[in-house]
Amino acid sequence: MIYRSPLSRNNRDVKMSEQTPPPPPPPHPFSIPNLPFFPPFNSNSDQNPTPSPSFYVQPQFPTKRKRTGFRRKAANPSPSPHSAEIPNANPNPATSVSADLADEIIVINKEATAEAVTALSAGFPADSLTDEEIEANVVSDVGGIEQVNYILIRNHILSRWRENVTSWVQKETFKSLIPPHCEPLLNSAYNYLVSHGYVNFGVAPAIKEKIPAEPTKANVIIVGAGLAGLAAARQLMAFGFKVTVLEGRKRCGGRVYTKRMEGSLKYASTDLGGSVLTGTHGNPLCIIAKQLGLSHHKIRDKCPLYRPDGQPVDPDLDRKVEGAFNKLLDKASVLRKNMGEVAMDVSLGAALETFRQEYGDSVTDEEINLFNWHLANLEYANAGLLSKLSLAYWDQDDPYDMGGDHCFLPGGNGRLVQALAENVPIVYEKTVHTIRYGVDGVQVIAGSQVYEGDVALCTVPLGVLKNGSIKFVPELPQRKLDGIKRLGFGLLNKVAMLFPYVFWGNDLDTFGHLSADQSRRGEFFLFYSYATVAGGPLLIALVAGEAAHNFESMPPTDAVALVLQILRGIYEPQGIEVPDPLQSVCTRWGTDSFSLGSYSHVAVGASGDDYDILAESVGDGRLFFAGEATTRRYPATMHGAFITGLREAANIASYATSRSMQSKIDRNPSMSTESCAALLADLFREPDLEFGGFSVIFGGKATDLKSPAVLKVLLGGARKKVIGEGEHSNKSLFQQLQSHYNQQQQLHVYTLLTRQQAMELREVRGGDEMRLNYLCKKLGVKLIGRKGLGPSADSVIASIKAERSNQRSNSSMLS
Repeated sequence: MIYRSPLSRNNRDVKMSEQTPPPPPPPHPFSIPNLPFFPPFNSNSDQNPTPSPSFYVQPQFPTKRKRTGFRRKAANPSPSPHSAEIPNANPNPATSVSADLADEIIVINKEATAEAVTALSAGFPADSLTDEEIEANVVSDVGGIEQVNYILIRNHILSRWRENVTSWVQKETFKSLIPPHCEPLLNSAYNYLVSHGYVNFGVAPAIKEKIPAEPTKANVIIVGAGLAGLAAARQLMAFGFKVTVLEGRKRCGGRVYTKRMEGSLKYASTDLGGSVLTGTHGNPLCIIAKQLGLSHHKIRDKCPLYRPDGQPVDPDLDRKVEGAFNKLLDKASVLRKNMGEVAMDVSLGAALETFRQEYGDSVTDEEINLFNWHLANLEYANAGLLSKLSLAYWDQDDPYDMGGDHCFLPGGNGRLVQALAENVPIVYEKTVHTIRYGVDGVQVIAGSQVYEGDVALCTVPLGVLKNGSIKFVPELPQRKLDGIKRLGFGLLNKVAMLFPYVFWGNDLDTFGHLSADQSRRGEFFLFYSYATVAGGPLLIALVAGEAAHNFESMPPTDAVALVLQILRGIYEPQGIEVPDPLQSVCTRWGTDSFSLGSYSHVAVGASGDDYDILAESVGDGRLFFAGEATTRRYPATMHGAFITGLREAANIASYATSRSMQSKIDRNPSMSTESCAALLADLFREPDLEFGGFSVIFGGKATDLKSPAVLKVLLGGARKKVIGEGEHSNKSLFQQLQSHYNQQQQLHVYTLLTRQQAMELREVRGGDEMRLNYLCKKLGVKLIGRKGLGPSADSVIASIKAERSNQRSNSSMLS
C-alpha cells in the first residue's frame, strides 16, 4: 500500500499559481497586546516590526506546490463552510485577560516565537489549547493567564526535547526556570507531553531503557503490526502495560514494506508501500530516523514530462496547461462555497469536468493529455477516482500539512519499522476474524486461538473494516458503521525495476509520462528514481486512478513490457539504450487481503468528521481504533498512522487508570468521615480555582459546564487580599455565618455545585460578602461542614482524585 507517500506531493519545478497559507484566525480573546517577547513572525518584516497583537504565529513553511502527488490547495481559496478548521484557531471560549496582567506572564527565554513555531509543527495551536489538552484539565482556567503560562512552558519543554531527541528530557531541568507558583503548570505540561507521546518517545537508547522489565498494568491486545500498532505497542510497554500484537502477515510494517531486490550482483531496497516522508517539520518519523542516525534524501524538484511519443513536453505549453489546471481548482473552491451543503453530494471530478468544458474545442490533443496528467496526479495524491472525491471536503486536511522537504529514507522505510518492532511481542500469521468486547474485557480470536485481554486496539486498514473481514461482538455502533461506509479507500500500485545501470541519469528523482488514452491516464504516469537511496539502479513506475484498478488483473510480464516500451520511447531517441531489468516486482494492494487498498480519502457524502468517528473508542474504554483512516489531520500518511498509535496509547492508559480508581471506589463506596476529610485536604492543596476565601476543585470534562465541582469557603481568620475587591455595605449574611466563631479561628464549609456556577461565582464583585450572598440567596446553595458531605459528594470527590491520579501517573509511567 502506498500511504500518500503518494502524498509525495513532491517535486516539480514548474511555477504554479500563487499559493497562500490558510488565513490566520482573528485575535484570540486572551491575546496579550504589545508583548516584547512575541514579535511578529514574518521573514519579510523590517528591522523594527510592530509588536504582535496576539500569540498567533503563522509558520513560514515552504508553500510552493509541487507536482508529484501533491494535493494542491487552490490559490487564494475563499472561506468555505466545508473547509477544515484552521489548526491555529481555538473554538473553545476563553476568558479575556487584560493588558495590565501582562507582567504576570513568565519569561522562560527569549525564543518564545521560535518555540511557538516548534509547537505548531507538532500540531499545537500557537495561542490556545487543543481540545485534548482541555479535556485533560491541563489548566484550571481555560483562556486565562494560567493558560498563557502553561503554553509557554509546554512549548519550551517540547523545544528543548527537539534539540536532542536522543536524550530523556527530565522535568527537573525546568524547575529553576519558572517561579514556584507555576510549578503545577510545569507538572501539568510535562505530564501531558510525556503521556501523549510528544516528548520522550521513540527508539533511542535513553528512551528504550525506560521500558520496565516486567509489565505491571493491564493486558492490551493490538491487532495489526503496522506503524500505528507498533507505535502504540512501544508506548504502552513504556507505560508498564502487557502487550501482545497479532499480525496476519509474516512480517511487520503493514502497508509500509521495504523489499530487497537483487540480480547479477546488483542490490537495492525498494519501498513497495509507503515511501515518502512528507514533510520534515514535526514529523515523528523523522525524529525516529534521527534517533537511529539515519539521513534522508530531499526529493529534488526537477521533474520533466514526456509526451506519449516520448518527446519532451514544451516548457511553455507545460506552464500554460498547469496554470489553467490551477485556475479550475480555484473555481472549484469558489463553487463549493456557493453551493453550501449541496457540495457534499457533488464530486470534485464533476466540478472540474464542468469547468473544463468551457474550453470547448480550443485545446489541442497535447493540451488535453497534459491536463489528464494533472488529473492522474490528483488521483495519485488521494488514492481515489476524481469521480469519487468529495468536492466539499477532498482537501480538508491541507491546513495540517507537515512543513519542510519531502524525502526518501536511504535503505527504505523498513529501517524505521525494524527499529520500532524491536523487542515488541508480535505473533505473526494470526489473522483475526472476531473481536469480542464487554465490561469484563476483550477476546480477540484468530483461527482457533482466543487471546484474552483487558483492552483491544484495532489498527487494521479501512479497506479491511469496509470488507467486514473482522466481526465485532457486539456489533459496532451504527455511527461508526456509517462512518466506515462513507469514507473512501482508494488504490495506488507500483512496478519496481532493478536495472544493470542507471540509464536515466543521476540528476533527477522524478519524471512523468503522458498518455493519449484518458482512461489510462494514471498508467505509469510518474517514475521515481531510487538510485540515490536504494543502493542500486532502481526505478519505480506508479499506477493511479482507474488504471490502478485495472492493473490488479494485468499479468506482471505485460506490465513490465508496457513500462519498458515507455522508457525506450523516451530514451532510445536520445541514443540511450534501455536494458531489461534484472528483477521486477508488481504490487497488488487492492487484492491484498490484509489491506484491500492503499489509503483513505474523503469520498462524496463524507467529511473530516468521519475520521474522528472512526477514531472513537467503543465499549466504555475496551475497544480502541488507530491507523491513518482515524486522523482527520494527517490521513493517508505514514506519520499520521504513527501519531494515532501514540494517541491511542494515551487514551488506553487514561481509561485504565480511571477504571482502576473506579474499582477501588466500588469496593468501598462510602468513605469514612476521616478518609473524606483527609482526601479533601489533599485535593484542596492544589485547587482548580481560588478567589478570596473561596476555592474550587472540578470533576468531569472541562468542556462540560454541567460537570460537578466542590466548593470550599474559608470563614474567619486571615484571608488573601483579592485585587479589585471593594467594600460592600451588606454584610449581614457574612456576619451571621461568623457569629458563632472567634475571628482568630478558621472554619471550612463546603457545598456541591456545577462548573458553570463556580465560574459565575468567581465573577461576582464586591468581595466574599457579596459572593456568599449570591451563593446562598441567588443559587440557593446550603453550606455544610465536611461531616455533612454525603455519598453523592463522596463519589464526586473520589472521581476528582482518580482523575488527578491519572494525570500524575501519566508522567510517572516513563520516569
